[in-house]
Amino acid sequence: MIPASFPALLALVSLLALLAYGRAATVPESAPGGLRMYLLTGWGLHAAAIFIDTSGVGTGIEGARFGFAPALSVTLWMVIAVYVLESRFLPIRGVRRTLALLGALAVVLALGFPGQLRPQAGSPWAPIHWVLGIASYGLFGAAVLHAAMMNRADRQMRQTLQSGRLDTASASDALPTGGPPMGLPLMRLERLTFRFVSAGFVVLSLAIFLGWVFANPWRWDHKVVFSVLGWLVYAGLLAGRRRFGWRGPQATRWVYTGAVLLLLAYVGSHFVAEVLLHRPPEVP
Repeated sequence: MIPASFPALLALVSLLALLAYGRAATVPESAPGGLRMYLLTGWGLHAAAIFIDTSGVGTGIEGARFGFAPALSVTLWMVIAVYVLESRFLPIRGVRRTLALLGALAVVLALGFPGQLRPQAGSPWAPIHWVLGIASYGLFGAAVLHAAMMNRADRQMRQTLQSGRLDTASASDALPTGGPPMGLPLMRLERLTFRFVSAGFVVLSLAIFLGWVFANPWRWDHKVVFSVLGWLVYAGLLAGRRRFGWRGPQATRWVYTGAVLLLLAYVGSHFVAEVLLHRPPEVP
C-alpha cells in the first residue's frame, strides 16, 4: 500500500516545477538572467519529480515505475539539460520559452500517467537496455531541437538574402549580429545536429543489441519493429551524409522521421496499452 505522503510529495514537487516552468515561459527574453534562472529551477524540480515518481521512494515497494509519460518526461528533461549546458558556451536565443512549455507539459503528463510498477526484470541486463534506450531518446531529442533551430535560421537567412540585406559570400557560414534570433551560424548548428544524431545512433545500436542478445524470447512486436525502423532511418541519414553530403531540409526530414518512429516504438505503444487499453504493457 502506498503511503499518503508519497502522492503528496510528488504533487508538491511537480507543482513547484510547473510554477517555475510557467514563470520561465512568461519572463521577457530580454530580462537579465531571469528567464535562465526560472528555467534552471524548473529543470531541477523536474529532475526531482522524475526521481520520486520512477523510483517509488517512500512507497515501501521495491522496483521502479515507468511508462510512456515518464519516458517522455525524461526525454524532454534531457533535451533541456543539453540546452542549459550548451547555452553557457554558445548564444542560443528564442527557444527557452518553448522548452519551458514542453517541460511543463511533460511534468503534467507524468503526474497524470505515472506508469506501471516493474518490480523485477527478466534479465540483469534489462536495466542497462532501458537506460540506453531512454538516453538515445534524449540524444535524438537534442538532434531534433538543433534541426528545428537550423531550419528556422535557414528560412530567416533566405528571407534576408531575398531582401538583399545579406551578402551571399558571408551567408554560407555566419549570420550577422542583427540577423536570425538563433544566435548560431548555420554550419555550427548543422555540425551539432549530426553530432547528436551520431551519438544517439551509437547508443540506440547498443540498446537494440542488448535487447536482442538478452531477450527471452526475442519477439518482433510493434516496439521492436518501430525501433529497428528508426535505427534504419538514422543509419540511412548518416550514410547519406557521408556519401552524398546530405544537409539542410533534406537531412532534417530524416531526423524528424526517425524521431517519430522511435516515439511510436516506446511512447506510442505504452500510451496505447496504458491509456487506451488500460492494461500494463507486456514489455518495459
